Amino acid sequence: MRKFIIPIVTVLALGASAPALAFDSGDQVSMEAALGIATNIGIRTVSNTQFLGDEWQIQGRDRAGRWMEVYVDANTGDVRNVERGW
Repeated sequence: MRKFIIPIVTVLALGASAPALAFDSGDQVSMEAALGIATNIGIRTVSNTQFLGDEWQIQGRDRAGRWMEVYVDANTGDVRNVERGW
């Protein structure tokens, strides 16, 4: 039993002392909010989402199956550009 307690205590101590390395985005638009905006524009199936520093780039398909790309401003949530494939 003792041989299990020391490793468990060590793991708990290391886990408690490790710094949080999460990215703090401040007041920027979250990915979920950007996806909601893109859905309102017409994307029905999302295939790729990228954060490019100051904007979200969301690629997907509309209801008819045509390719779409929506660029959402990460600070304001405004739609910067919509590209559609015909």
